Amino acid sequence: MKAVCTGSFDPITLGHIDIFKRASKIVDELIICIFHNVRKKSFLSVEDRIKLIEESLKEFGIKNARVDSFDGLVTEYMKSQNIQLIIRGIRSPQELQYELNEADVIRKLDPTIETIFLPTDPQFSFVSSSMVRELHAFGASVKDFVPNNIEKFISNLSKK
Repeated sequence: MKAVCTGSFDPITLGHIDIFKRASKIVDELIICIFHNVRKKSFLSVEDRIKLIEESLKEFGIKNARVDSFDGLVTEYMKSQNIQLIIRGIRSPQELQYELNEADVIRKLDPTIETIFLPTDPQFSFVSSSMVRELHAFGASVKDFVPNNIEKFISNLSKK
């Protein structure tokens, strides 16, 4: 069985990696799909995110995952890939409510698609891409929140 983990992953965090590792154990193939979020201004290019996520998957030994990107509706992407399962990480009750609403919309658009929610490991419950971007903007270290390659890439952005 294949599944998709969707998000902007701008950048990925150790919380994302935790979800990827756990999700990869319950499916044959996990596609980490970067969706262009029209409501957000990107921090990293899609190309950089793909490369960095691929490096992180290798670093953490997640062998049955690949990275892709897509502009448009998740239901259209999933139809094009012949996938009926989305796996979403959940950090909080508020996020669960948001994700339940999203799952309802997806199910309305395509009743063949199911969503599975994985609660994040409590040590990552406060970690988000937006928090990483904010810490970086103020010159704080992000090394405890992101994979090593992401931390190096982000710290090199500051030097340019």
